[in-house]
Amino acid sequence: MRGTNDEVRYPTSFKGCVCDVLGMGISNRPLIDLLLADGAIVRVRDKKTPDALGEDAGSLAKRGVTFVSGEGYLDRLDGDYIFRSPGIRPDLPQIRAAEKNGSVLTCEMEQFLARCPCPVIGITGSDGKTTTTTVTHLLLAAEAQRRQNGQKIYLGGNIGTPLLPRLAEMKPDDFAVAELSSFQLQRMAYGVSRAVITNITPNHLNWHTDMEEYTDAKKQIYRTEPCNMLVTNRDNPVCASLAAVCTVPLTLFSSTKDNYADITAGMPEGCCAVFIRDGYLWHSDGQTETKIIPVSAIRLPGRHNVENYMAAIGVTWGLVSCESIDTVARTFAGVPHRLEFIRKLNGVTYYNSSIDSTPTRTAAALHALQEKPIVICGGYDKHIPFAPLAEVLCERAKAVVLTGATADAIMSALRECPAYREDCLPVFREDTFGAAVARARAIATDGDTVLLSPACASFDAFRNFEERGDTFRRLVMAFTE
Repeated sequence: MRGTNDEVRYPTSFKGCVCDVLGMGISNRPLIDLLLADGAIVRVRDKKTPDALGEDAGSLAKRGVTFVSGEGYLDRLDGDYIFRSPGIRPDLPQIRAAEKNGSVLTCEMEQFLARCPCPVIGITGSDGKTTTTTVTHLLLAAEAQRRQNGQKIYLGGNIGTPLLPRLAEMKPDDFAVAELSSFQLQRMAYGVSRAVITNITPNHLNWHTDMEEYTDAKKQIYRTEPCNMLVTNRDNPVCASLAAVCTVPLTLFSSTKDNYADITAGMPEGCCAVFIRDGYLWHSDGQTETKIIPVSAIRLPGRHNVENYMAAIGVTWGLVSCESIDTVARTFAGVPHRLEFIRKLNGVTYYNSSIDSTPTRTAAALHALQEKPIVICGGYDKHIPFAPLAEVLCERAKAVVLTGATADAIMSALRECPAYREDCLPVFREDTFGAAVARARAIATDGDTVLLSPACASFDAFRNFEERGDTFRRLVMAFTE
């Protein structure tokens, strides 16, 4: 039962409360409108000045919002509630001091979860979470359409659509599906109903203090009430280790083990499994096995996308029919920037996988393609090791074009890789992204594939991976014969 502390943390109204909103980003902008409508006293704190924030800041100022900007934007932080943007660490000295003095540190997603009238499925992971989130949403929506029951399925979170502003329209019989990042999950005190962890590999180590902190943030998705289900990856060592001591009902998926006994060995009793056998996806609860769909029905290429489907099926099991699963699998062609086909020109095929911001994502993309592609790699440095990337490039790439802040680090990893041979894997270095794309085109011949799969974040040259992918698409579409 929720007590006084939770009544303070999750108030029914923010009327008269001083609310410090840290950063005017995608998730916080609609939050500001909500707080103003609720009668809160809103202060936006952002390193950017109001002028740099644009006309929107001016309109907010006219509505009574005050701005604290510049390097000292966190000075004298003392609001009743502090709404943290996902990218701001919760342990900054100014935030710790404010909490010590009675401020409540929270975020848009936490307030949504505490108020949401319907079940929420939360999905996180180092790779695959956006596709898994999208497929989960599509499965539930297809089932609602099949049943014609009026149920609405809401999609949001880290996928880019804030859910909090849509609370008023949600009903108890609806569902919300939210993609959650480690940044959002860290310090989250209210949970989802069902949780998915697609995998955990080194990522965002430029932000998290170490791998342990990163993993702990991911675990938060199922450690907080009211979570009553975890779906995770039996083949991923970190996920398998956390599953072995999991205390909530558990479903494991595996693309390498084809039976319930092998998947659940060493795991808590009563767990379920999703796996591949004889070309089909199966679900088992230890007593009953259900043949779901043929793997060939899934339009998305690559084993990693089959795993994304297994995760989505696991978390929606009992909520959707095999008929709905089959419908989605045969019709869903994918999310932009994820092995997205751009065009074929002069016999060369171009794919945009700008979302690939880690070596594991690039490895998955390379294994999804039948042919060895010319790969464009490099970008912002998240301080993750590139030795695994070098190994897969040596195995699966025809040539590599490096660019961005990590180009030298990737080149060093290639030279140190025992499998690397300069005469077998040509490597090129370009100073700009545009030059890298032009180089890839120049060395490609009839029958080749050019793949943008950076294995790094985009922030060294772009606002986000979408802008990077859009730039690649624009450059490729501008090519003429």
